[in-house]
Amino acid sequence: MWTKEELDRYHRQMILPQVGPEGQERLKGSSVVVVGAGGLGVPVLQYLVAAGVGRIGIVEMDRVEVSNLHRQVLYTTEDVGKPKALAAKERLLALNPWVQIDPYPVRLTSENALEILSPYDLVVDASDNFPTRYLVNDACVFLGKPLVYGAIYQFDGQMAVFHHPTPEGEMGPCYRCLFPKPPPPGSVPSCAEAGVFGVLPAVVGSLMAAEALKVLLGIGKPLAGSLVLYDALEGQFRRLSLRRNPACPVCGDHPTQRELMDYEAFCGL
Repeated sequence: MWTKEELDRYHRQMILPQVGPEGQERLKGSSVVVVGAGGLGVPVLQYLVAAGVGRIGIVEMDRVEVSNLHRQVLYTTEDVGKPKALAAKERLLALNPWVQIDPYPVRLTSENALEILSPYDLVVDASDNFPTRYLVNDACVFLGKPLVYGAIYQFDGQMAVFHHPTPEGEMGPCYRCLFPKPPPPGSVPSCAEAGVFGVLPAVVGSLMAAEALKVLLGIGKPLAGSLVLYDALEGQFRRLSLRRNPACPVCGDHPTQRELMDYEAFCGL
C-alpha cells in the first residue's frame, strides 16, 4: 500500500515505462547491503535510498574523519568522530524515512560475512582494500548473490557487475576471474597515501547505484561480463569484455574453494 507522500516522492521515476508502479513496488520489496560507507558507498547509499529500495544494510567499521568530508558528502562536520554506519543511517533516514536502514558498525570477516550478507538480494562492494574485495566476492558466489563492484584510484575508476547473467544468458565472471591473485603488498597505495580526486567517487558510485537498480528492476543490460574504466582527467570511459574463467577456483566448472578463508593471509598482509 502506497502513501500519498511515497507516490509524490517516486512519481518521476514511476512514470518511466521501464519502471512503472510494478517496478517501484519491486524496489520497495528489494534489499541491498553496501560494504563500505566511504567515498564510493556514500553515493551508492544516497541514490538507492532516494530511489526507494526498501531495505539497505551498511557495513562499515570506521568513524567519520575530517579528511573524509571533501568526497564523502553524506557526512557533515558535526558527524566527525561518529561511527559512519550510524551517522549514515541518520542522514539517510532524513533523506527518505520510508526505507529500513540496517547499520553494521563492524569489520566484515570470514566469520560474519555469510550471516551479514545472506538476508539481502544484492551486494555492493564499495570497500577500499583487497582482502575485503576477495572476501565479498567469494561470499557472494557461495550465497548465489549478484555483486556490484567499484574501485577508485587518484583520477581513475572502474566498475562491474559480478556473478550475474550476461545479456547473452551466460553466467558472468566473478572478481576472481578478473583478478585471480591480489597485487603484491604495498604495490597499490591507498587513497590516504596516493590521494583521490574528490568528485571521482561520486561519478563511479552513482554508476554503481545505477547498475544495482538495473539488476533489481530487471531492466537494461547490467555490466555483467564487462568492466568499465573511467578516466576523470580525460573525461573518457572504456568498456572491456570479460568472460567467466572455467578454471576459477571459486566460480569455475570445478571449484576447488568451497568456503571462506583468511583473506589477510591470501593478500600477503
